[in-house]
This record gives sequence, structure tokens and C-alpha cells, in this order.
Amino acid sequence: MPERSDPMHPGEHPVDLGLTHVAIPVSDMAASTEFYAEYASMEVVHQRGEPGERVAWISDRTRPFVVVLLERSVDHRLGGWSHLGVGLGSRAEVDDTLQRARAAGHEVLGAFDAGPPVGYWGIIADPDGHNLEVAFGQEVGFTVEAADRGSGPTVTQAPG
Repeated sequence: MPERSDPMHPGEHPVDLGLTHVAIPVSDMAASTEFYAEYASMEVVHQRGEPGERVAWISDRTRPFVVVLLERSVDHRLGGWSHLGVGLGSRAEVDDTLQRARAAGHEVLGAFDAGPPVGYWGIIADPDGHNLEVAFGQEVGFTVEAADRGSGPTVTQAPG
């Protein structure tokens, strides 16, 4: 076991570093957790509070990162181009997810093929109007690895 004076292990658990979460307000915790389970494969990993003031951490369990859902009145939304983004396994999975969301009555935009590094994507509005992007072929991991190798940020020329 690490020494308690180690800044990365001050107690029994390592300290989280870097981006660990984003938080969004939701008006109905049950509706929101069901939405993100269905369309983003995220599940509740922590929850606390009383109705109207609940907090839930949801995760896809692929990395140490959560979306924090804060149950309260929603006075702003991830609208316009603001969104949470989730990578899916294929174009067909994107199409299927968008189709299921439309059939369930959610507002849906897309699908669109933006080519590399953005890929094939669409937007689904959650029960409070926050935007969830579902995508295939985005090159986030590749782009970060390229920057780690010292080649710097990737630059894509806009058409036209």
C-alpha cells in the first residue's frame, strides 16, 4: 500500500487527475437515467439526495469519467452546438440509435457524414433538451495519440 504522504495516493484510493466529469441539470432523474442508459449505454455508479435534489453519476465504464446529473429546475440546456458525445461501434449502430430515439418521440437531427476526423454522427435531445451526439468514426483517440507522439494538433482544411 502506498504511503499516505504520496500525493497520488493520500488514502486508500488514487487521486483523480484531468477531466473527470461534466455536470448537467435534469428535471426528472428517472427519465434522464433511463435515456442515457438506452442511448449512451451509461449506468448509475453513484447516487445521493432526496427527490428534487438528487445527484447521480453515470458512466459507460470505459474510463474514469462520469456525467453528473443534478436534479433541479433546468434553467439552461446543452443546446445549439453544445452536446455530450458518445462513440458507437458502427454506422448501422448510429442509424439504429437515431431511429429508436425518433420512434420514442425524441427530437433527432441527422445522421450526417462529416468525414475524418468527425465521422458519421447524429444528435438526440434528452428529456430536458440537452443534446447527445452519437457517432461512429470519430478519431479522438488517434488524434490524442498523434499529439502525444509530438506531431502536434491535427489541422483539417475546410472545403471550399
